Amino acid sequence: MHQKWKHWNVAARKWLWILVVLGVAAALPVGYDRLQTESTAKNVEFVFDYRDLVDISVYQTHPQDFISEQLDRLKEAGVGSMALFESTLDEFVKSRRITVYDGQQVADLTGNVTPTNDNYTYITFNTDESKNQIKPIIEETFKRIDIPVRSWTFKDRDGLILETPKANAYLKPMSQDPITIAMLRDRGFTIVPRLSDSLPYDQAYMERLMSYFADNGVKRVLFDGESVRGFNDNEDMESLEAFGELLNKYNIGLTAIENIKKPQKGFEKLAYLTDYNVVRIYSLSERDASLKVDVISDRFVLASKDRNIRMFYLNAEPLRDSTKASITDPLNNLIESLTEPGNAIKDIEKNGFTIGQAEPFKVKDSSMQRYFKIGALIGSVALIALMISYFIPFLTIPAFVLGLIGSAGLYVLNAELMEQALALGTSISGPTVAMILAIRKVNVASRTFTDISTGRRLTHAIVLFLKTTILSLAAVPLVIALLNNVTYMLVLDQFRGVNLLAMAPMLLTAIYVLLYRGGKATRSGVTSLLKTPINIAMVIAAGILGVAGMYYLSRTGNAGQVSSIEMAFRSFLENTFGVRPRNKEFLFAHPIMLLGLFLSFKYRHAAYLLIFGAMGQLSIVGTFTHIHSPIYISAVRGLLGLVLGLILGLVAILVWQLAERIWKRWSPLLRQ
Repeated sequence: MHQKWKHWNVAARKWLWILVVLGVAAALPVGYDRLQTESTAKNVEFVFDYRDLVDISVYQTHPQDFISEQLDRLKEAGVGSMALFESTLDEFVKSRRITVYDGQQVADLTGNVTPTNDNYTYITFNTDESKNQIKPIIEETFKRIDIPVRSWTFKDRDGLILETPKANAYLKPMSQDPITIAMLRDRGFTIVPRLSDSLPYDQAYMERLMSYFADNGVKRVLFDGESVRGFNDNEDMESLEAFGELLNKYNIGLTAIENIKKPQKGFEKLAYLTDYNVVRIYSLSERDASLKVDVISDRFVLASKDRNIRMFYLNAEPLRDSTKASITDPLNNLIESLTEPGNAIKDIEKNGFTIGQAEPFKVKDSSMQRYFKIGALIGSVALIALMISYFIPFLTIPAFVLGLIGSAGLYVLNAELMEQALALGTSISGPTVAMILAIRKVNVASRTFTDISTGRRLTHAIVLFLKTTILSLAAVPLVIALLNNVTYMLVLDQFRGVNLLAMAPMLLTAIYVLLYRGGKATRSGVTSLLKTPINIAMVIAAGILGVAGMYYLSRTGNAGQVSSIEMAFRSFLENTFGVRPRNKEFLFAHPIMLLGLFLSFKYRHAAYLLIFGAMGQLSIVGTFTHIHSPIYISAVRGLLGLVLGLILGLVAILVWQLAERIWKRWSPLLRQ
């Protein structure tokens, strides 16, 4: 019975391979749907923070003239939108709309005694326009939060008394300045309002605000703070649903900030309620606004091309320059990065984009996509079962059956978790299975051909390298199909297990090389390995590998630090090829893989090099797990890395052959 079970499990591999092929075939139409989705939303929008411009103008001799001049320059440079925060009393003061006093200041001005028990805020309006348009906003806001408001007159100027301390009054956010909105609209700018969630949610007020925004051409809002509008009151008022209805009613979408430390609370739910009317935005910080022009330009171009960023948020701040004994700002630097010599706008347009108001992706879902994804799911489970079968053959059938049952159960409990778990398992299994088959092929060839020529070794190595890569890539369409959801393109959801993917295929390849070279792991082989004496050289080697592994993992994902030399090298690759291949693939892993295959046909222990070669295979698959990157970019990046790595691998083989000949010729003389 044991032999029959073993035979059935081994025979099941053939059927599993058939399911993998069918799963890949089913995944291809899903990938095509995603390609169609990625071909939409070709507008790129530049947004400048108007508050920063006001802050800089405070240090100018003629603030209003300065603002007017810079707005014209920004518009001409390609900035089409202005971000407006909710107004505060401080902003109205800086904009010369109002003058604010506390009780002591009013007493000094009027010659009266300072009230002993009143700590109020006093406001006067500097112009009739401010009185007509700003006064109603202040009154409405403070009355809505139950702060008494009274009329007041000072030197024939109308004003208000707010029965709250000046420091507290300055913290209260109000709707955006209508005078500024009208001025910016007249200059041709689109308005991007920034909304906070610091005051209680009021549906009637939000209805009026959204209607006002829609009348002024607003198509997208950007939230300020750690939560979206309505989140704090959602438990009691279901305010997120109410706000979502208003956004849909007035056709106003959301903006997702890239690389934000913590996702804004409630954003994912609000995105769902608006049917993912969301655009991703990259924010250039105040500090980064002073970087070199070409660095800023490269950031904009790469973000739009490689990461589906469609909006760019430009920050600026006044800077104290002691060398010039003056207050400076980075506005010229930003404008030059967009125009000349940075040419960000031109380069973005060369990549097929149009400078204009950003639009969300129009998701393309074929009517059969659900059934295609089921096929891809079955193919993924089959590929994972295949990987398990090469280590524990008698678990082949149970692994597949339990995988299907577990996937079905997890789908009922949490479909998103099921997709992510299968995607991780598939991305690990593809490169691992490909490496195992390559090692098995090397073992067979080494036993079959005892004296193989250098030319045949090279041919076999190249062919096996390409076959292994193709097998690794079988995981790619399956992962794309499993994670084909706009939430991944918008980075509301992400592929989970990046570090595990970065290590698991190499570890599994190492286990196979150490224990399964003879076809299966034996107890005696494991015992012999465990009883191997440990010497100082092994300890040093383990330490070096540990440090190298920690460095490798630190570079995995988006948090790794990059030196200035590497940044320059990356820019060179980007400018040369248009798409930057991954350094670890073409500079290290692929050449090591090709060299390892070449040497393994002659030297048994050269197979250990394949452990490091697995890094290149997993990296190719890992590139496609960045769902926010277009498939086309990921494919070109992988192909470039493959071609360059193949070339460098051939160079490495040539160097080895020369070194080997030199050693054979001179080693006898050295021994003498």
